[in-house]
Amino acid sequence: MSQTEELPAIPQPAAPARFEEATHASSGGTQWWRRSVIYQIYPRSFRDTTGNGIGDLRGITTELHQIASLGVDAIWLSPFFASPQKDAGYDVSDYRAVDPLFGTLGDFDELIAEANRLEVKILVDIVPNHCSDQHALFREALASPAGSAAREMFIFRDGLGDGGQLPPNNWQSHFGGSAWTRIHEPDGTEGQYYLHLFDSSQPDFNWDNPAVGDEFASVLRFWLDRGAGGFRVDVAHALVKASGLPDWHGRADGADTPGYPFADAPMFGQPAVHEVFRRWRAICEEYPGERVLCAEANVHPIEAMADWVRPDEMHQSFNFPFLHTDWDAAALKAIITRSLKAFDAVGAPSTWVLSNHDVPRHATRLGAPSPALRPGDGLGPGDAQPDPVLGLARARAATLFMLGLPGGAYLYQGEELGLGDHTELPHEYRQDPTYARTDGERLGRDGCRVPLPWNDSTRSLGFSDADTGWLPQPEGWESLTRQAQESDPDSTLNLYRKALELRGSHHLGLGNLNWLEDTIGGQLLGFGNSGVLVLLNLGSTPVDVPAGEVLLASSATALGAAPAGTGSLVLNPDAALWLRPPTA
Repeated sequence: MSQTEELPAIPQPAAPARFEEATHASSGGTQWWRRSVIYQIYPRSFRDTTGNGIGDLRGITTELHQIASLGVDAIWLSPFFASPQKDAGYDVSDYRAVDPLFGTLGDFDELIAEANRLEVKILVDIVPNHCSDQHALFREALASPAGSAAREMFIFRDGLGDGGQLPPNNWQSHFGGSAWTRIHEPDGTEGQYYLHLFDSSQPDFNWDNPAVGDEFASVLRFWLDRGAGGFRVDVAHALVKASGLPDWHGRADGADTPGYPFADAPMFGQPAVHEVFRRWRAICEEYPGERVLCAEANVHPIEAMADWVRPDEMHQSFNFPFLHTDWDAAALKAIITRSLKAFDAVGAPSTWVLSNHDVPRHATRLGAPSPALRPGDGLGPGDAQPDPVLGLARARAATLFMLGLPGGAYLYQGEELGLGDHTELPHEYRQDPTYARTDGERLGRDGCRVPLPWNDSTRSLGFSDADTGWLPQPEGWESLTRQAQESDPDSTLNLYRKALELRGSHHLGLGNLNWLEDTIGGQLLGFGNSGVLVLLNLGSTPVDVPAGEVLLASSATALGAAPAGTGSLVLNPDAALWLRPPTA
């Protein structure tokens, strides 16, 4: 049975669905960002039009109609600014320029024009915590004396111990090693240290200095004036550091700490950071068209994350606890319920995400042996490999379930093709600074950033005229190209298209949520939203499906026949379903 064909109503005597008390009621707001679907483009891996093996802005403009046809509202562009590319563009040397790798400002303007024609917004990925050590402001700081205005743009401190041989505190870099690097002063002597929560080539700005805030206000207006629809804000939780920079004994990415790893982190979630984003919200509101802010704010618990989306701050914030929740019905229900209640309390939409450029794709994550999957990192050729069939089945089901939730949703490029990570990427190709800074102990994120497969026209599967892109694609992607999936009604691409069409026509993003009472031993998770029943079977056996008209199933094998004589259907393991219950 094809998921895109007209699916049959389930005959009686299937029992009607029974629901718990309402968990979430629509806010009544109809702004686009409350129910948006936003598609992340990682420019260097999207489409190359120059033959150098690296994606570019013209490639995005050329293929933008393909993404618009999915039914998304906006595109989030990962950084395309001028950069030495030591951290794939998250090390910015000029916030007002396009890196020549990706094109020119004129190419950006053409992209905006095409997006306007297709009625898709473009969100720019702004990186305000740190810049590149090649940025003019940091070069000036290095050339200036301690205590100068130029140094005050960044976080410089004297070292501890005899001759300042020890770093100012014990903070660790997110990419491994110390978060401090010592410089040579203009006279050649060993001097102060500067803070970098990420790579040593990425000095942190000093957001206690009002001049830093003024600089970024100017940067925002530069891109808003060119037509940007808003901003995704990188590591929004890290801008302001605790006074005195006290020692902290956690790992910067929190991977070694259970529970709420950043609850007491002096470099994350400081109260003064909210003043920064109140100013940014006011800037966005100076422009027409509901320009938006989305925070990458990795703060815990979920109730604290809601502080970032109060009415005068961000419009959205990524829901990392949801992304990191195990394939478990009780755990998913708990985090969704907490998220909706927390965000409802401040009148904001919850925003759901399953994959991005920093984590293993969910088609890999959900098929991987859990002990082998490192937190925040991908799998390598020496690891136990994921089950691709199981991973794809669960990924499709998880996506269908997520898109039924009220609020916003983010999609990562290629997930609509069912792509997993390149889990056997040879180590010589790795470019993530995490890999180098930990001497290979942590593999980094290259596996989820591999160039996309478009068609069979070139050896790089239509990504480039070059034989390969900046990272090689894995074996077997020929069957996953967009071209190969276009005409297959059961393809992952067509599942996404149909799901987004139904999500829009049934107004699920602006809807309500009532949990299904019957969980069938804890393996079935279901809820009602705007007259649609969304079901997910996370168990190992089929479960009975309530009465109703089937709208969409996560695969052609999601549904099966119940035991003879009952006249109903079952939902198979690792599958999801949308149906319309019968009217009373």
